[in-house]
Amino acid sequence: MTPGMRKAWALFSALLVMLASLVPSLAPIAARAQSGASAVVTIRDAETEAFLRGIAHPLFRAAGVDPALVRITLVQARPINAFVTTGNRMFINTGLIQQSGSVAELAGVLAHETGHVAGGHVARLPEEMRNAFIRSIAGLLLGGAAAMGGGRQVGGNAGGAILLGSQTMAMGELYAFTRAQEQAADQAGVAYMDRLGWSSQGLATLLGRLREQEMLAVGRQDPYFRTHPLSRDRLEFVAEHLARSRLAGAPWPATLESGYRLVRAKLDGFIDPPATTLKRYPEGDAGPAARYARSIALHRSGRTDQAIALLAPMLAEQPGSPWLRELQGQILYEAGRPREAVAPLREAARLAPGEPLIRTALGRALMEAGDPAMLRAAAAEFEASLRIERDSGFTWRQLGIVQGRLGQGPQADLALAEEAILDGDYPKARRLARQAEEALPPGPLRLRAQDLREAARRDNLTREQREQDDAMRRRQPR
Repeated sequence: MTPGMRKAWALFSALLVMLASLVPSLAPIAARAQSGASAVVTIRDAETEAFLRGIAHPLFRAAGVDPALVRITLVQARPINAFVTTGNRMFINTGLIQQSGSVAELAGVLAHETGHVAGGHVARLPEEMRNAFIRSIAGLLLGGAAAMGGGRQVGGNAGGAILLGSQTMAMGELYAFTRAQEQAADQAGVAYMDRLGWSSQGLATLLGRLREQEMLAVGRQDPYFRTHPLSRDRLEFVAEHLARSRLAGAPWPATLESGYRLVRAKLDGFIDPPATTLKRYPEGDAGPAARYARSIALHRSGRTDQAIALLAPMLAEQPGSPWLRELQGQILYEAGRPREAVAPLREAARLAPGEPLIRTALGRALMEAGDPAMLRAAAAEFEASLRIERDSGFTWRQLGIVQGRLGQGPQADLALAEEAILDGDYPKARRLARQAEEALPPGPLRLRAQDLREAARRDNLTREQREQDDAMRRRQPR
């Protein structure tokens, strides 16, 4: 491959990565274009998810969007980024929370993403992306043909030049389309914040800080630039809006700001190395966020008793906080003390009965407490969690384990079949659902087993699911 072709292929790969950042279905292609790319890691945390809902749901309602139709997923990644994909899925990097300077900055980005959802921008992306991708592929094929046909007679770089031109044109046209969408999302976002009485100053501050990064080399820029092209017009619009707005200097609700600081400290504590966290939140800082982060860092360092002791005064100050009780229970459970974890997790579940993650955590502590009498209570907690969130494969697995310990084999098979179908392991789902169906008496559970077996049948799978089914069957021992 000539230097020109290598440069063109690099640009083509960059286009694939940009497209994949906008539509997950292209991610496997981008992964092949980028050797060594790491897998996406998502984070589940009841407190963080509740906090994000507390900001996002008012914005959705202000935009006329049903909050139940948008699914928020937290991605463990340091760079500042957030984006919306097809199916109204909003992805938020932990780095956006950790590196924002205030709740106002975070809310400004969520308002902007809400503008994409309400404006139907993602629905229009596939057509634009398909056009860009076709132009890219056409350039790749034409470049290859030119290289083979012209060869040394045209200097060996004709194919690379044609391919480079086609990729540059495709990316330029797609960026122009996305720039227009970014401006429209900014306009909608500041309007939503105005309706809620929230200042847009945070969005301006964050955009200004990100704008400074445009001078950096591409490899050092935040991924935000791939999905959110910045422009002078965008910055000027937000600045002009603030100049006219009576809310420019309006303070944010204290509960949102304090909640943001605690969530940021929690993410710092669990994601960053303990030594880094203890340095960032020194002992001289007696604020709630600092004590929160230090307790987590101490726990991760194996100093369980010190971590629990640091939480004690916070529990006295905030007796109604389910998150502090949940953390207390989590620390004890992960330290190998599940029986002691039951009481704080039970209190957390009482304070926040609608949080499925807390109900699952309580179920695990009950299941591992070493008391057979607690197994039925554990099963009840898993079932309560699944009534709120049925698509948790992890909770289905825990339910299957506890039912197995209770001697309820068919029910365990059914729960594990639920997990298998969520994981895309269709051969396993068919086998377990069939076993459950054959052993269960007539009734709702048997009907559910039949439904799962039918859903996992190859005839009822999509093409992509059949490919996954084939891959799973090849992995099975013969």
